[in-house]
Amino acid sequence: MSNSEHRMLIDGALVPAGDGGVYDNINPANEQVIGVVPRATRADVEQAIRAARRAFDTTSWSVDTELRRRCLIQLQTALRKNSEVLRPMLIAEAGSPIALTYDVMLDRAIDMVSHYIDLLETYEFESVITPIAGDEGAHRIIRREAAGVVAAITPWNYPFYLALGKLAAALAAGCTVVLKPAPDTPWNTLEIGRAIFDHTDIPAGVVNIVTTDDNDVAALLTSHPEVDAITFTGSTVTGRRIMAAAAPTVKRLGLELGGKSATILLEDADFASIIPRVTAGTCSHAGQGCGVSSRLLVPRSRLAEAVEIAVGAAENLPWGDPNDPANYMGPVANKRQYESVLLYYEIAKQTGRVVTGGNASDRFEKGYWVEPTVLTDVDPLSTIPQEEIFGPLLTILPFEDDAEAVRISNSTIYGLSGGVWSPDLDRAMRIVRGMRAGAIGVNGTTWNHQTAPFGGYKQSGIGREWGVEGLEEFLEVKTIARPARRLAAL
Repeated sequence: MSNSEHRMLIDGALVPAGDGGVYDNINPANEQVIGVVPRATRADVEQAIRAARRAFDTTSWSVDTELRRRCLIQLQTALRKNSEVLRPMLIAEAGSPIALTYDVMLDRAIDMVSHYIDLLETYEFESVITPIAGDEGAHRIIRREAAGVVAAITPWNYPFYLALGKLAAALAAGCTVVLKPAPDTPWNTLEIGRAIFDHTDIPAGVVNIVTTDDNDVAALLTSHPEVDAITFTGSTVTGRRIMAAAAPTVKRLGLELGGKSATILLEDADFASIIPRVTAGTCSHAGQGCGVSSRLLVPRSRLAEAVEIAVGAAENLPWGDPNDPANYMGPVANKRQYESVLLYYEIAKQTGRVVTGGNASDRFEKGYWVEPTVLTDVDPLSTIPQEEIFGPLLTILPFEDDAEAVRISNSTIYGLSGGVWSPDLDRAMRIVRGMRAGAIGVNGTTWNHQTAPFGGYKQSGIGREWGVEGLEEFLEVKTIARPARRLAAL
């Protein structure tokens, strides 16, 4: 793919970087350069912000609900038609197993846009408060209006899904957007820009997509006075930096950050069928998911059994070439993350018992490959059970009773997701109510659905995506009070 096929979208035009700069796009499975990416300059980002500001302030985009709905339909249709271009692209630049692209990595992500398309038919952007007795003379209108210019910053693990989800919500709300994908996975997001340019009626400047591997250039989005709101998915460390950068201008923030999710198996759960599912989920896409269950909590009396089952599941997990539909796990997405995972593997060996895995893989001559890994006999307050690894490492921790299970699940700075397994639903629900996490599944029921809000407690973030709440993240609330009856002319 040539550079001409991968251009940024700025102010209604597909453009290279202003100075012609590019950087390499690297396939994590074999470390080969698959092409180049525009490296935006500070002037490019400034131009994108100005375009978004002008489009918000001078066009009808923020108030024309029907236009927004029509454009989202056009975008969804174009992306569906382009899915077989996007699929190999995601495999090549993100290392995604092809099987995942038929789910939320690509196909389901496109389908989920229907949520916002449908919501625009029913959502009340304006409502009236019914006066209370003695206050009949006041007529109060609650109006929800677009927040303004949004900076959307997305990571490399599920790049298309996260970019499209943020974009669809912000556009449905009437905002204009400057979208910056992770430098490791830019092409799929630039393809969204091409679809907007070629196939939609979205006005110039409403959507701008810039790519860069220069953090100083990207940081303009978090501090620029013309940006009204930021939506970011990524690490908690980076989220803290964004909060600090946004503080002087008091921007609206939506932060979906790290996780260290716990799945609790009660003693009456079916370990033989559940633990392989949990183990596979931890290793899905090489463990590079903020919501994966990286801690498995089991009754102490069944710890040895749980470890044995998890080891068998990890050692039999199909992984390797992400183009092979049989493989559940591909490479780690980039060299930095590869080195980070291996460092955590060494810490795991020093602080607990690694019962399988724990090494880089020599299965391939090139690429960022690590082994599925299971750890046990480790202090639940030590490094591995406390920090987000973002790699295929499952930690198995014992508990004595339900109260201790809840305490361990809540013992990290994170609170993104979790799970509980038991045929006793009343007992399971009592545990769920004690868990400090934003999304919890009982007996394998999935919380990941476009109609349900997703986000975290504690340092897993601020705000929610999807559901009605996902739209409202990009809306300001205005209260308008006026006399209930028109006053006679004075």
